[in-house]
Amino acid sequence: MIRTKLSVMMFLQFFIWGAWYTTIAVYMTNHGMERLTYWPYTVNPIAAIVAPFFLGLVADRYFPTEKVLGTLHVLGGIVLFLVPRFSTAPVAFILLLLVYNLCYMPTLGLANSLAFHHIQSQEQQFPLIRVFGTVGWIVAGLFISLVLGPVIGGVAEQTAWPVYTSAAASVILGLYAFSLPHTPPPGRGQPVSLRSIAGLDAFAKIGDRPFYIFIAASLLLCIPLAVYYNFTQLYLGAAGVTRIAATQTLGQMSETIFMLLMPLMFLRLGVKKMLMIGMAAWVLRYALFALAAEISDRGFRRPRNDGGRPSRGRPYGGT
Repeated sequence: MIRTKLSVMMFLQFFIWGAWYTTIAVYMTNHGMERLTYWPYTVNPIAAIVAPFFLGLVADRYFPTEKVLGTLHVLGGIVLFLVPRFSTAPVAFILLLLVYNLCYMPTLGLANSLAFHHIQSQEQQFPLIRVFGTVGWIVAGLFISLVLGPVIGGVAEQTAWPVYTSAAASVILGLYAFSLPHTPPPGRGQPVSLRSIAGLDAFAKIGDRPFYIFIAASLLLCIPLAVYYNFTQLYLGAAGVTRIAATQTLGQMSETIFMLLMPLMFLRLGVKKMLMIGMAAWVLRYALFALAAEISDRGFRRPRNDGGRPSRGRPYGGT
């Protein structure tokens, strides 16, 4: 019963993120903000940097995890409902996205912490719970392209409906979180200091050379990841793909298979080899995208027969 509740939590947690994160650049481009599409992928990591301070000060010490999780999702959903109303005011639009991400990003750690508290074996049980998060991301993309698209009679990614979908799901998860098992704050009674809030004490306890190498490698991998999410959706639109969100779920579909295989891979390969294989797969993915972009670009460069202008245009401003 608890595992089912945790799985539903993970499903909604990543359904919310997947619905707006893979479509917001297309929406902004369609509403006159094509030169600002990098901002959602800038405020998101800023919020991720701030999140540990919030978790260390509030969630870990004073309030049950499920109540903090629910409150943040309800507040975030309300803010996200307001975002499309400011599509003609880019500064307010981006600031509201920042406020929303400040609500959402702490919930990633809270959801994991809550799940870890209620399972016995993190290596064996958590992947089977976390995989429902990937399923939620996939369902979000399919829902936007295959359900919302036909309902509104157009390309749903160009409209505010994906944002509204995320907002509604956020409120639903917020209310649902209050029914999750009670999870007391793990740091209750511990002294509050700037080092503990920033997580420096944890670094001092677990930090060694391999750990810092892992942190550096993760940092480098996440740099192109932001570019991937920003421009893949625009590239697909420029290439004539209309079901943009659904097409992007192909990556998560393969992720689902490997997440289900993780318990076996832990036993056969160990953590180090698993990480090396995963990082190599990311490099391969970006290399394939680069090759595909070059091949696709050749398709756009047909012989000029109209006074110097290409005979085929790009629907998203040449991205």
